[in-house]
Amino acid sequence: MSMIKLTASALAIAAVSATAATARDNVQVAGSSTVLPYASIVAELFGDNTDFPTPVVESGGSSAGLKRFCEGVGENTIDVANASRAIREKEIKACAENGVTDIIEVRIGYDGIVFASQQSGPAFTAFQPSDIFNAIGAKVLVDGEVKENPYNSWSEFNGDLPDAEIAMFIPGTKHGTREVFEDKVLLKGCEDTGAMKAMMDGGMSEDDAEDACLDVRQDGKSVDIDGDYTETLARIDANTNGIGVFGLAFYENNTDKLKVATMGGISPSTETIASGEYPVSRPLFFYVKKAHIGVIPGLKEFAQFFVADEIAGPGGPLSNYGLVADPELAKTQAAVSNEQTMGSGM
Repeated sequence: MSMIKLTASALAIAAVSATAATARDNVQVAGSSTVLPYASIVAELFGDNTDFPTPVVESGGSSAGLKRFCEGVGENTIDVANASRAIREKEIKACAENGVTDIIEVRIGYDGIVFASQQSGPAFTAFQPSDIFNAIGAKVLVDGEVKENPYNSWSEFNGDLPDAEIAMFIPGTKHGTREVFEDKVLLKGCEDTGAMKAMMDGGMSEDDAEDACLDVRQDGKSVDIDGDYTETLARIDANTNGIGVFGLAFYENNTDKLKVATMGGISPSTETIASGEYPVSRPLFFYVKKAHIGVIPGLKEFAQFFVADEIAGPGGPLSNYGLVADPELAKTQAAVSNEQTMGSGM
């Protein structure tokens, strides 16, 4: 990537200050594959435009990154965890048990989850959550009864969809993308088809019915992808009927290979995500270990640099890559500047 010319205010944010002696002189980041490209862009710009070393950014998924983040405090642990979902209470507890008690939550913006297929494949152009649920739900509503999923092709339950074999590649359970996929697509589809009500009418508690709605079939028509989006893309390249779940930014950088479907009649774009029209969107985060600020050179400066207007704001390099700018970015900037930790009430 070529160097970007930043305004004086952004450079001032990343001004070098005296730091404590340490055995590690670069910021270490791991986590979400969705946040990975954004963090990588910022890390490179940070290294190019400041006197701090370029941060090391790794992937692995939101859950894996937060697990590493919560392993403890010290130079042998990572400083920042990227996540495409908010940190969970059980993760906060695990952090606390290992001495990671002061965590700074940083929301960088928003992304959308899109459903895309081969350019030359069947015409998958329009979905409702009910279609995705009927395709891959473990148990679905058939003729008024909840049954093991009998469907082999999309047209069997929706005549407007292609007569093509069901082959979905969805994010694995360690991905933050999986959580929003379950909540806004599978659960919504389960409700919309009447399956959830039928489960409860049959004696299930609401919690048990919700869990059942999130179960996916295990007969090969739904495949969990534990790697990043490049693995999902490879699966679709090898399967004409394949449909994958991607982040908007990844899709926008692969439009020569993929075509995207609408969801709920809305096309995914930065505009429809920013307006809230597109129904499958989510905030993106990174988490900073406050105990490492002042010990690991450039940590706070990197966090401030990441959310500067010139980087994460409208028209910045991250928005050019597909990030939807957070309308409350100024609030996030203040929280980072003040080193505001979760639950501090500042």
